[in-house]
Amino acid sequence: MSVSTAAADQSLCHEIAGSLPVLGRDVTVPLVTGGEVTYAALDYAASAPALQRVWDDVAAYAPYYGSVHRGAGYLSQLSTDLFESSRVTVAEFLGCRADDQVIFTRSTTDSLNLLAAVLPADCEVFVFETEHHASLLPWRDARVTYLNAPRTPAEAVRTLERALAGRDPHGPALVCVTGASNVTGELWPVRELAAAAHAHGARIVLDAAQLAPHHPVDIQDLDVDWVAFSGHKLYAPFGSGVLAGRADWLQGSEPYLAGGGASRKVARRADGGVDVEWHDSAARHEAGSPNVIGVYSIASACKALTEAGFDSLVAREQYLIGKVRDGLDAVPEVKVLSLFGDDAPRVGVISFVVDGWNSSHFAAALSAEYGIGVRDGLFCAHPLVRTLLGSDPQSQGECGAPEAAPGEKSLNAIRVSFGAGTPDEHVERFVRAVTELVRDGAQWNYRTEDGRCVPSV
Repeated sequence: MSVSTAAADQSLCHEIAGSLPVLGRDVTVPLVTGGEVTYAALDYAASAPALQRVWDDVAAYAPYYGSVHRGAGYLSQLSTDLFESSRVTVAEFLGCRADDQVIFTRSTTDSLNLLAAVLPADCEVFVFETEHHASLLPWRDARVTYLNAPRTPAEAVRTLERALAGRDPHGPALVCVTGASNVTGELWPVRELAAAAHAHGARIVLDAAQLAPHHPVDIQDLDVDWVAFSGHKLYAPFGSGVLAGRADWLQGSEPYLAGGGASRKVARRADGGVDVEWHDSAARHEAGSPNVIGVYSIASACKALTEAGFDSLVAREQYLIGKVRDGLDAVPEVKVLSLFGDDAPRVGVISFVVDGWNSSHFAAALSAEYGIGVRDGLFCAHPLVRTLLGSDPQSQGECGAPEAAPGEKSLNAIRVSFGAGTPDEHVERFVRAVTELVRDGAQWNYRTEDGRCVPSV
């Protein structure tokens, strides 16, 4: 067997062992230079494509669609069983404790805003500036301490310990931390941060939006109090999310949304008002008709990832990370962004800047000339990206593209991200495209339109 044949066989083994079929893998897109190419979806950190398995499960259920809870009809009862069994599936996927609650929401953002709404009075919140805005911003009604970006995992733990040491250990406190950065992909020392939080009488919530699609997340093993994640990053369709964890703060607060489903009893008072008895179960924070299909799709994705086995999924992802990093490292003009250093463990999320290129221009050229979808900007993590780029983390910026024109410097970055379902060819095309664009420049002319760089026509 030749060396090239052996390498090809090894690559195929990696692809088969750690890949799950996703929707859109055969979609073709036009190129400005002529012709079409299979679309390379490398923006998983924003939204991962839905697994084919998830879509098939949803399609099989669709004819039996019915409104859940209290319905006497067969389809309603079937949908209710499906909805509640999905809750069990998610609890198992997260390794929940026996008395934990699994609440279905719209997204990670919705989950963390729900938790923010149920914080006890005078609760202190500690959050690193490195967080995604979904976990950086919801705590407006609490006393918030924003922690500076650490440069090592050990420094993250020390920073948190110093901040917690000065608080009243008898008052309520919450630490919010990401499991994997949506900018650098780097894994955070969640277990150690949880130990530090608990040692100082604080609780901890894990933003697992970027972690759960790539690594197993076990509430008991990590010893966190809550976990939040989104379906659309876990290979399920948009519009569903999860908040799972301890029930006491959830049960001891007013419902996040008031309405049908959250209430057990409602009665008029003699004085003309209304008395309400709220549910103590997860239904307390699930008012309204729930997104049954979204919930079922999350459960289906959890099953698919569990059955595929995270060991093989992680191994394949590390193989792809190696291909991307090797390719980027070979281009001197490319700088990969990192908090913890090049050797830090990470998921398939890599952000970088290219010397001499505006990030929006570079991303537009990848799309228009190579059929590659990446993301550029500040990734809804403005303080972190500005810190990584050596700018003032307090300065403001937009989540979208920079205002700079093609060729002008911009304080933004380019992010490539991938996971289950990403074929070798997509990352190989990406590496080739980066090399060619830096070496030869864009083949097309571009202009700025509504703040974005687009091909000129």
